[in-house]
Amino acid sequence: MGLTIEIVAPGDGKTYPRAGDIVSIHYVGTLEDGTQFDSSYDRGRPFQVELGVGAVIKGWEEGVLKLSKGEKAILTIPPNLAYGDEGVPSLIPPNALLKFEMQLLEIHRPVS
Repeated sequence: MGLTIEIVAPGDGKTYPRAGDIVSIHYVGTLEDGTQFDSSYDRGRPFQVELGVGAVIKGWEEGVLKLSKGEKAILTIPPNLAYGDEGVPSLIPPNALLKFEMQLLEIHRPVS
């Protein structure tokens, strides 16, 4: 099973992130049973991350690269694209399927 993306609300349809960009995203991460394990909303600010440097799980990065600015989607990420058979102790069990409801808010492209 691979990554699946369900579009909840379309974005601009023309501005997509690429490796090297810094993106700003609001998200809620849940386990398959709906148990929440992380949320940028709970921290009161969007999550910012540079793409293409391995800072997030593989499925998360693959999904974000397919979203356009403003798009809201639910990413369903299989264990092989998440934390695999190790999980994250006391947070994410081994071989867990993860769901992230996210919205790509901003794309910051470095000046070259």
